[in-house]
Amino acid sequence: MTVWDDLIGQNPVIEQLLSAARDADALVTATAAGADAAANTATANALNASKMTHAWLFTGPPGSGRAEAARAFAAALQCVSPDRALGGAPGCGFCDGCHTALVGTHADVEVVATDQLSIGVKDTRDLVRRSAMSPAGGRWQIIVLEDADRLTEGAGNVLLKAVEEPAPRTVWLLCAPSVEDALPTIRSRCRLLTLRTPPVDAVADALMRRDGIAPDLAASVARATRGHIGRARRLATDERARERRAAVLRLPQQFDDIGGCLKAAQSLVDSATEDAKQVAEEVDTKETEEMRAALGAAAGAGSRMPRGTAGVMKDLADRQKRRSTRTQRDTLDLALTDLVGFYRDVLAVQFDSDARIANADHHDAVHRQAATARPENTLRRIEAILACREALDTNVAPLLAVEAMTMALRAG
Repeated sequence: MTVWDDLIGQNPVIEQLLSAARDADALVTATAAGADAAANTATANALNASKMTHAWLFTGPPGSGRAEAARAFAAALQCVSPDRALGGAPGCGFCDGCHTALVGTHADVEVVATDQLSIGVKDTRDLVRRSAMSPAGGRWQIIVLEDADRLTEGAGNVLLKAVEEPAPRTVWLLCAPSVEDALPTIRSRCRLLTLRTPPVDAVADALMRRDGIAPDLAASVARATRGHIGRARRLATDERARERRAAVLRLPQQFDDIGGCLKAAQSLVDSATEDAKQVAEEVDTKETEEMRAALGAAAGAGSRMPRGTAGVMKDLADRQKRRSTRTQRDTLDLALTDLVGFYRDVLAVQFDSDARIANADHHDAVHRQAATARPENTLRRIEAILACREALDTNVAPLLAVEAMTMALRAG
């Protein structure tokens, strides 16, 4: 297996990245061989003008694999396989450079995937300082920022100079859902790569080959998630996730009266809150104990903290609270995405009774909804769900936003 094998249905992108990785390897090889400064400068200029550059923006819809593409490219840039000298493609997947880059232990690859609502100035300054360092291994200093869309305006301004004029061996790999999600000053200085949603059949095949998922289940979850490889894998391997999705898709049957709408809204929010609580139980306790130990506290939750550490513990508690808020919103957003998919199926059936629906396991519910409403009602319901997602993005109280949505779904 190579580093590119996890990129499902992205052959054009892989070809571009491979070409860039070959040219980048040629530059490193020429420099290591002791070529004179003028030759190295000419080579660098040629690379920057063609296939390789020092700042990339990976975009694509959820599930397209933009972060996976960035990590694969980082591994290919660090590839040290001897086969490269014989014409082999960078990114073998087996050498020390590839392996450590992929598992997150390479000294010259920094992967940032925030679990907070945003990326602030302080964290960005730390990344900029890291980017100015020379690579320890002699190849590239690589910063992979998986959530570039979460940069605050101040953080973007801090990052701008580093992306515009990076150190000679520094590569920035930024990821965002779309070009519009990246700050204009940042995206104008990056080479754009756009990934697509993988074909459903390709996702199902990957689940069967790599995860050992039964063919029927693989096909079902790939179709239900419309090619989102990450969600498809989670549904295929996590029974609790399948149960949660089934509960969400039963909600349209509960909108008969106002009480049912309010109850459905409360159920959605409670489920998201429970998810956030589960993450806290799994992560926060361990994280807090590790921090206490690092600060020199005695074992045991009731022991006193050393003097002067209260501020550090408060910062940790604040980060954990923000992570909990993001977990809740992510869970709600996932539920709303499932609801949009349900009503898209309803709309497809309303226009074509023989349409192949994504939520085949809810065939009867989809057809009942299609028979009892007009297409314009269904479109209004989809718009109500999208409006709820936008409200949550602007920090509207979750229960209020979801209650407004369920009432709108009832009204049609």
